[in-house]
Amino acid sequence: MGTAERKERDRQEMRQIILDAAQRLFLDEGYEHVTIRRIADKIEYSPGTVYLYFKDKDEILCALQEIGFAEFYRRQQILSGIKNPAEKLRAHGRVYIQFALENPELYDLMFIIRAPMNSHPKDTEWEIGMRSLNVLRENVQECMKANFIKVGSVDAISFGIWSLVHGMVSLIIRERIPMIPAEHRTAFVEESLDFVLAEILEKN
Repeated sequence: MGTAERKERDRQEMRQIILDAAQRLFLDEGYEHVTIRRIADKIEYSPGTVYLYFKDKDEILCALQEIGFAEFYRRQQILSGIKNPAEKLRAHGRVYIQFALENPELYDLMFIIRAPMNSHPKDTEWEIGMRSLNVLRENVQECMKANFIKVGSVDAISFGIWSLVHGMVSLIIRERIPMIPAEHRTAFVEESLDFVLAEILEKN
């Protein structure tokens, strides 16, 4: 390994150390209570070291969210092999549920934690986040063309479906359904999703 490669490897390792520490602090102490100095103390480096990699904690949060969206988008690619749009929509929901419940901390940082999104583009679409949403929008459009869903606002319908699944997994991640045993929660959410989608898809 050459000098340049070694330096890049070391840089990526330090960047990951910062991200891991920040993720733990954001979740344990609340985003608003965490400072760059607090992150630096956690990894036992100076704040200046953290600033070499990130301009502020907003940028760190953005980087963590992008990791989550990249992984979710990767999982969405399995849907391309499903030809029936209604079956694809059902599978889409299960992919979302599986991702969220297998990555609860990342999901929390992506969608639940109370924190600003100051480091995301303001004047243009946030590509890494929008591409996952667009996979859902395209799926909904396919369902409309095949008469599985009544023609209407693709954005509104996509938002409604997303909100439904998000709400269910958020209740689990934030431990708000103690009445359901942990070992049954994934199956319970998937069954609930299948029931709702059956109502949506069979009525049109």
